[in-house]
Amino acid sequence: MTRFIHDRFAKEYLEELLSPIGTVNIGRDVAAEVREIDVYFIPGTAIPEYSATLGLLGKMASTTAIFEPFRNPVSVGEVISCMGKLWDLRGELERQARRENTQYDDTKLPRLWILTPTASKPLLEGFGAIPNPENWVKGVYFLPTHLKSAIVVIHQLPETPETMWLRILGKGGVQQRAIAELSSLATDDPLRIIALELLYRLQSHLVAETQEESEPEERELIMAIAPLFREQIQAAQQQAREQGLEQGLEQGLEQGLEQGRQAQQRLILENFLQVRFGEINSKMTALLSPISNFSAADFTVLLLAISMLTVDEAGRQQAVRLLAENVLKMRQSELGDLLPTALTNLLALPVDELTLFVEQLPQLSADELRARLG
Repeated sequence: MTRFIHDRFAKEYLEELLSPIGTVNIGRDVAAEVREIDVYFIPGTAIPEYSATLGLLGKMASTTAIFEPFRNPVSVGEVISCMGKLWDLRGELERQARRENTQYDDTKLPRLWILTPTASKPLLEGFGAIPNPENWVKGVYFLPTHLKSAIVVIHQLPETPETMWLRILGKGGVQQRAIAELSSLATDDPLRIIALELLYRLQSHLVAETQEESEPEERELIMAIAPLFREQIQAAQQQAREQGLEQGLEQGLEQGLEQGRQAQQRLILENFLQVRFGEINSKMTALLSPISNFSAADFTVLLLAISMLTVDEAGRQQAVRLLAENVLKMRQSELGDLLPTALTNLLALPVDELTLFVEQLPQLSADELRARLG
């Protein structure tokens, strides 16, 4: 059924958007009947600029949270089931506090956010869910205080940039309009790239699934996603041509998008470093290529880390170290405890040796890697 495809998309989508600002656990088991929490989020180091970019979703992720997204309107039984997961988790935290001989702190209990396209008035009233217009936009309903829960009715959210990332989890016209709003973002915007990668995956699964049981709503969603990919490919091709690269649509949409994304990420990083520090030194240049292969989420985290460095020589040196550290993390499992030593030795290499090493890195065996940098 396509519902499971949409459920998987919603979980992966929230994971990618929230991972730069905290720890995301998809399918976290809780005790009792071993029920799974869809998305369990624990905030990490605060990055206000990124949270602001996520709008309403970023505000919801300012504290530890459970996200339970529903493709179809949530039922009374499903709300009760979600709340059951929250209380199972509360029981776990209480038992942990007793084992550790510490006082249980109820403020550490996550807030439950139930995401549903629509919700009937009787359902909301039955759970005592009420809006909080002074602090939250229309469509967000809070249950009584001690229940630590809220129901977000996606189709009631105002159609503004602040709510776009949540409205992409809606249905029908609401979802399609939110997807269309992605076109207002720059084609090199990392969040746009993340969303498009996940939407393309959703589109591919829907195409395969709906060949036999085609539904108008799914066909319309597939059609809404396609233009953005054509736009992304065209932008990637243009940027690639400017760099003297050859990329063809005949290689297929998915491969073309991936290659275009890598070319874009290198350009984004080059421009970002140049604007930030005034110039790109030779060591930075040597480390750019492998980083262009990063996932969109990891690339976003790296950009955010660089953006917090001081704009001086010390910041420039920290940027080089940060780039080198991220390159070595690609082989972290093989380096193990040698990683700090390997990082020091990598940074000590002359530029020509560093450039050669980075080029050879993907082909080096684990033993060769440790011998070169250990």
